[in-house]
Amino acid sequence: MDLGIIGQAAGLFAVTNIDDILVLALFFAQGAGRTGSTRRIVLGQYLGFAAILAVAVAAAFGATFLPESAIPYLGLLPLALGLKAAWQAWKGRRDGSEAEEEQAAEGGPGPLEVAAVTFANGGDNIGVYVPVFATAGVGGMSVYAAVFLVLVAVWCFAGKFLATRPVIAKALARWGHILLPLVLITIGLLILIEGGAFGL
Repeated sequence: MDLGIIGQAAGLFAVTNIDDILVLALFFAQGAGRTGSTRRIVLGQYLGFAAILAVAVAAAFGATFLPESAIPYLGLLPLALGLKAAWQAWKGRRDGSEAEEEQAAEGGPGPLEVAAVTFANGGDNIGVYVPVFATAGVGGMSVYAAVFLVLVAVWCFAGKFLATRPVIAKALARWGHILLPLVLITIGLLILIEGGAFGL
């Protein structure tokens, strides 16, 4: 196996997914101490990234399931989830411990929620991956996909590691309920604005 292509794949993944570590750390902080939350977050991250890979591979073969003009509108997913998280945080402050108990029972973020944010946040990556995959051929594309999928696990570990550092964990425990909606809403708005959705 060509080490050069593995290095290129690792570099491409790192450059296009660096912002995911912060989002993952926020998700892990939200699910801290809740049974099965790590499994749900990792599953969601893999589902979301597998969807990005599937669309990019299909597009590299000439099938466009997702028209380029639709990509900016993926920003609506994190925007909606961010607004929902902001509403829950506001409701939690207003209702006090009852809402906190209800949220604790939910067990943190669900896999589909994480997958939706991962897919929307990586929507612009599809445009980068398609020409690379198209020129790499089937063998090269397989290497890229394998390296990407291994690195998703590394990213999950890095997000969990960040979320469990005492200083960061303390800050996220205190401010995470504000940071998560803020980050999701910002990601959503950036995707919409940079893509020119709704004529922005």
